[in-house]
Amino acid sequence: MDMSSSSSASMPMSSSTTMSMSSMQIVFYTSTSTPLYSTSWAPSNTRQYAGTCIFLIILATVFRALFALRAVLERKWQLMESRRQYVIAGAEEKTKESMPSEDELKMSVSSKNSAEGNVMVLKRKGSGVRPWRTTQDVPRACLDVVIAGVGYLLMLAVMSLNVGYFMSVLGGTFLGNLVAGRFLEATSH
Repeated sequence: MDMSSSSSASMPMSSSTTMSMSSMQIVFYTSTSTPLYSTSWAPSNTRQYAGTCIFLIILATVFRALFALRAVLERKWQLMESRRQYVIAGAEEKTKESMPSEDELKMSVSSKNSAEGNVMVLKRKGSGVRPWRTTQDVPRACLDVVIAGVGYLLMLAVMSLNVGYFMSVLGGTFLGNLVAGRFLEATSH
């Protein structure tokens, strides 16, 4: 479809900006002066191009390390939640209706005598959704934003269709998994 033959109601285009769909090819190329992220970051010699590729390798390695960090933090938060206990003071005054159901809590210690009378210590079962906690959910959200940002930067580098940039991202992914892959769970990214 030739854009210059469109109706007069559409935007006028000069002959230098018209393109036909058949002339638009998406192919990888090997230029050493491909801009990365902006026109001001365009390598002008092979040393600058190599530096840009090294930057992409490091960025992709950091990307995989961020996934490993998230998996380690998730395991830590899950362990903290499994160790958390809930104390109910004045346990002899509580009726069955006011107590949490056995599905939600299990009794780890039946009762203890304290200065305030009987105290019941309960522990949440491992299943179910964990409650919202500022100390866990805010860092998790911040880490996810950083992971998404780095991922989009790597995606833009690959979308430049430069072979060197593409291979650098793949090499960084390999290096990142080599270094931090053992910390990832089998089900994570």
